[in-house]
Amino acid sequence: MKLLSSLALSTLLGFAAGPLLAAEEQPALTGCAAKRQAISEQIEQARAHGNADQQAGLEKALAEVTEHCTDSGLRKEREQKVLDARHEVNQRTKDLDKAMKKGDPEKINKRKDKLAEAKKELQDAVDQLER
Repeated sequence: MKLLSSLALSTLLGFAAGPLLAAEEQPALTGCAAKRQAISEQIEQARAHGNADQQAGLEKALAEVTEHCTDSGLRKEREQKVLDARHEVNQRTKDLDKAMKKGDPEKINKRKDKLAEAKKELQDAVDQLER
């Protein structure tokens, strides 16, 4: 009798785990498909919270993305953001070097903060490029 119970329990758990494993196997969306999916999720949230104005704006954005977004165009746009962010990091590094040569602690701290912010923006741009 215990064997039958164990077998039934194992079978039940196997069936319950099936959909979870299938969900993990699906590849993550990228490019324009990911962008459309994100907007669709925001539309559902706006709808759930009864925010009709936000929903209308998001539906317009979804229509624009559906009509105009191409994966190659999106990739070029994201690559340009990475290049711009790298340029900004280089500029902020030069500014910090100048401040360090002058020796003004207040300016040095300010430039360090700006450099850290530029590096964060660069990392965000690189992360977006990989999506």
